[in-house]
This record gives sequence, C-alpha cells and structure tokens, in this order.
Amino acid sequence: MNDKPAFSFASLLKKKKEVKKPETAKEQFISWVKTIFGAIIVVMFINGAAVASFVVPTGSMENTVMTGDFLFVNKFLYGPTTPQLIPFLNIPLPFYKFPGIKEPEKNDVIVFIYPGDRDQAEPTEFVYYLKRCVATAGDSLEILNKKLFVNGKEVELPEHGRYDRNLPIYPGDKQRTFPPGADYTRDNYGPIRIPKKGDVLDLTPQNIRQWDVFITREGHEVTSTSTNVYIDDNIVTQYTVERDYCFALGDNRDNSLDSRYWGFVPFDNVVGSPIVVYWSWNTDIPLSDFFAKLGSTRLGRMGTLIR
Repeated sequence: MNDKPAFSFASLLKKKKEVKKPETAKEQFISWVKTIFGAIIVVMFINGAAVASFVVPTGSMENTVMTGDFLFVNKFLYGPTTPQLIPFLNIPLPFYKFPGIKEPEKNDVIVFIYPGDRDQAEPTEFVYYLKRCVATAGDSLEILNKKLFVNGKEVELPEHGRYDRNLPIYPGDKQRTFPPGADYTRDNYGPIRIPKKGDVLDLTPQNIRQWDVFITREGHEVTSTSTNVYIDDNIVTQYTVERDYCFALGDNRDNSLDSRYWGFVPFDNVVGSPIVVYWSWNTDIPLSDFFAKLGSTRLGRMGTLIR
C-alpha cells in the first residue's frame, strides 16, 4: 500500500502567491537604459539600412525637387550604410556600405556623399548631395551647346529639367571645370569617358594634373617631376582604375555645381534614391518667425513622387 499523500489541487491553491518585489532604483535605471539603447538601435537600423530623410538645400534640381522639400530616401536600393552619427548623442561612427540590390543607372535621381571639390583629395565636410545620374561606368559623355549626349546619342531633358539657351558662360568657367587643364565649359563639355573598374589610364607629366586627385582619392600617393610620374614612390606610365564611377548632373543645368565642376562620383558614395516628398516649406524663412514659416508650407508638394 502506498502511504504517499495524493496530489491535491486544493492544497496547491492554498499556497500563498509570491508577491513581486518592487524594482529598486538601480533596477529601474538599468531597465530604462535598455529601453533607450534598444530604441537607438532601431533608429540606427532604419536610418542606415532602409529609409532616411533628406532636405533639399539648393535649387540645382528644380523643378524635379524644390529647395525646402523634405524627402524620404530609399537607402536599401544601392546598399545600406552605417549612420554618420549615433542618434541623439552625435557621436561619429565609421562609415561602411553594405552590398545593394542594384547599381546606379542612367536617369536615376541619387543621393550621394559629396566627393570633394575638384582639387581636394578629401572633402572638408561630410555632406550629402542630390543630383541625377546621367552616365555610368564605361559611358562616354559630351555636352554640346547645352545638349547632353551619352555614347553618341542625345539625352532628352528630364520632365522638369531646364536650361536657358541664351544664358552666357561665366567668366573663368574653363578654369573651374573638371578636369583641370581641360578646355571644357558648363555648356560645352567633353567628350569624356566615365571611369570603370579595370580601365587603364595613360599617364604623363603633361596630363597628370588631370588625374592626380582622382588617383589620390583611390588611396594612392601621387607625385611628378618634369620627366616622370610616381604613384606610391614607383615610376609609372599607366594606372588601373580600382572603382566604378558615375557622372552626376543637376536638372537645373545652368544653376548646378555638379560633376562638370568637381568630377566623378564613386558608386560607393551613392547611398540612396529619393522616393517621395513628405513635407515642403520655404527654408529662407527662419524658424523664429514660426507662423510665417508655417504659412509657407507647400501642401501641393506633399506626396510628390520623385522621378
């Protein structure tokens, strides 16, 4: 005969329920830190990998986009990137770009990291630009009397693109365009080949000024004498391009500082493509004049798709 008492639900119910102890101040603080940290991680992921916000700072793409448009940018398309700063803390992070599902194509409107002024190996500040990709790696580009030709075929202006046939060239324009030493202007430019990975450049002491910044941006040290060109202290006569590039042009052709002035954009610098305008107002009105600022809201721009 088994003398062990039978299991009883009644006896189980009689047991006192354990009372949860209130959290200590330390435990509450740890829980708060975990919540904030989790929120930061989510914001960083969304901002870095999927969608980001971009405010149009200039009129170089009018009327495709307008100064003061707030855009949602698809960052997943060309490859998500690490954010520039830790949200809320403004702590800089190392930049890294992950593989995307496509590369920039002709006619894409792109957001990219500004590569720097024509004669700068590195930009003085980290800033995003918005332009239209009009030619990609391996293409030949030429502008004749303001008309754009890619691979020998005329490219029509985008839907909202514009230029003034009667607007004269600015004095000294040839001294400002890329590459230095070329006889190019804003309205008559090229022909020029957009560098493609594997392209071989012939280098001489006479033409190295056109390529020294380009090669330096690819991570090499360039020097020259009257007789020789040196890359990383080695005498060279050729250089093999290490990355793919595109040519970025503003839709508002006469009012755009673009690849005509500072050169090619590496594919690695392209971080996204704008999708839609979600807000728009006059950026010339200061926030201190709040009601005037609010009154400048362009309701008709909201929901505009970017093409």
